[in-house]
Amino acid sequence: MLRNRLFGGGVTVAYNTLIRTHAATSPFLALSLFRNMRRRPGVSVDHFTFPFVLKACARLRLGMHLHSVILKMGFDSDVYVQNALIGVYGGCGRVTDALKVFEEMPEKDVVSWSSMIACFVDNGSVQEALALFQQMQIDGSVKPDEVTLLSLASAISNIGAVELGRWVDAYISRNGLELTVALGTALIDMFSRCGSINDSMRVFERMPKRNIRTWTALINGLAVHGRSKEALRLFREMKEGAGLRPDHITFSAALVACSHGGLVNNGWQIFRSIKEEYGMEPTLENYGCMVDLLGRAGLVDDAFNFVQDMPCQANAVIWRTLLGACVKHGDNLALADQVKQKLSQLDPHHDGDYVLLSNAYGGTGSYAKKAELRAAMQDKRIAKTPGRSLLVVGHEIHEFLSGGDDAHLLVYTQKVRDFLQQIIDNLRVEGYEPHKSSVFHDIEDEEKEQSVGFHSEKLAVSFALLNFKDRRRTIRIMKNLRTCHDCHSFMKHASRKFEREIIIRDRNRFHHFKDGSFYIVAGAGRSHEMMAITHADDPGCCPNPSLTPDTDIGGFCAFDFTSESTSAGISSLSIMHAEKPALVMGFKRFFLCLFSTIHSNSL
Repeated sequence: MLRNRLFGGGVTVAYNTLIRTHAATSPFLALSLFRNMRRRPGVSVDHFTFPFVLKACARLRLGMHLHSVILKMGFDSDVYVQNALIGVYGGCGRVTDALKVFEEMPEKDVVSWSSMIACFVDNGSVQEALALFQQMQIDGSVKPDEVTLLSLASAISNIGAVELGRWVDAYISRNGLELTVALGTALIDMFSRCGSINDSMRVFERMPKRNIRTWTALINGLAVHGRSKEALRLFREMKEGAGLRPDHITFSAALVACSHGGLVNNGWQIFRSIKEEYGMEPTLENYGCMVDLLGRAGLVDDAFNFVQDMPCQANAVIWRTLLGACVKHGDNLALADQVKQKLSQLDPHHDGDYVLLSNAYGGTGSYAKKAELRAAMQDKRIAKTPGRSLLVVGHEIHEFLSGGDDAHLLVYTQKVRDFLQQIIDNLRVEGYEPHKSSVFHDIEDEEKEQSVGFHSEKLAVSFALLNFKDRRRTIRIMKNLRTCHDCHSFMKHASRKFEREIIIRDRNRFHHFKDGSFYIVAGAGRSHEMMAITHADDPGCCPNPSLTPDTDIGGFCAFDFTSESTSAGISSLSIMHAEKPALVMGFKRFFLCLFSTIHSNSL
């Protein structure tokens, strides 16, 4: 009887229903139904059929083949079909093909714009996504909806444009859009990644409904901002007050809070509760967070034994975290060597492993070992990732490169370098002394000092101090790797000398400097702020001066809460990556246009 009712509504509708049902879970069956539909006499394919079939093709990467069928059957101008094609090409990484479909559409609806923006964001083309949003604003035919803003929030997170993020937040409020769970969670994560955890907390308080992802996003945000006790209080409130059951991602966020707060006992209690209280098996990510917790606390042997006793095989990120702990604490380079050998088997071409260990040897005077590791890098053609910084000043983005050799990509001048040298000279009077122990021993002291002196975040701070005299302006720096010990010391002295608050976001946490002290901010105003975004620079903020600009010691920190799930293994927070200089320059051009567009249009 059910079959008769179903087919009584039309054979085409029935086929569409069945194809839609199986597109996500059984794509082969969905395509088989589509073939039968086309072969069956008297049954016609309509514009609702192809979006469902394209969903199946996306999973099987057969989009181009179906695209040719669409062209032959004359559905190439249908907006529903074209929107689905954009999604298919985006899911397969074929951004150029998706853009071609988008540009050739005679009419575009909000789904068209949102799909193309999401395609750019998902494939790492952040500046193109933001430029397309600007074009959408100029076009004015459609207004952004929740899906558009979700993609936009993701793009903003990747470049740390906090003011643009605040515009999105204001747009939602002033246009009466519902602050849904998905949108609110995305904003919390966005503001956290942009370095404004207080904005994250304000969004959290405004949300009428919250789910586990919402709580997890704020817990993790507080954790990476160093507000560990607040994060753990929120974790308890989520369980006891809201009655929500934590999942593996929430447990990882809580463990991150323990790690950054040095709360080893709390960390053990939370880790054990995963299985004992909630009956779940810890994930590889949970284990990795515990390794990071023990390593940060200086319990290197405990961390090593923990890895050895894990019921699952540790991946490269876990071993890399352990390597960082070996170098950061103590002189057990024999254990570090052992860990490096394991890493060579799992990820033999990771530059950070070689650099970290070689700098550790340099710090202990083992220059022969250091040179040996550097030579191995050259033999295997393993190159270090260049450090880049972006400084957002008003409506402009200024780019800086460590050392300042690649002048054609940069906007700073010799004046900035000269001013930075003056700053260093003045800070020496205040007690600052550049750390040179990590540089090759066979070069002159002056060369060593220059090697560590012109890191890109220092150049960005120099530019900020040179151009902005208002001491109320907070200098915000975001990085995708750790800050070196020398830069950490520099920022402390500079914050006191110039009476400025400096906030650095490295790959694991936020570092706040004010009045010569390193501290965790409990609250900050929203006005008079300037922001610097730093890429792939001097990792390794720790007491060991052997950690230098090219050191990546790994670590565990945060997750993409706007996605449905995290990737297998360890998910490290990746705020900014600068593997594509063209992206930076393209976004610089876009940024000027976008802000003029935003401020010329009413919200």
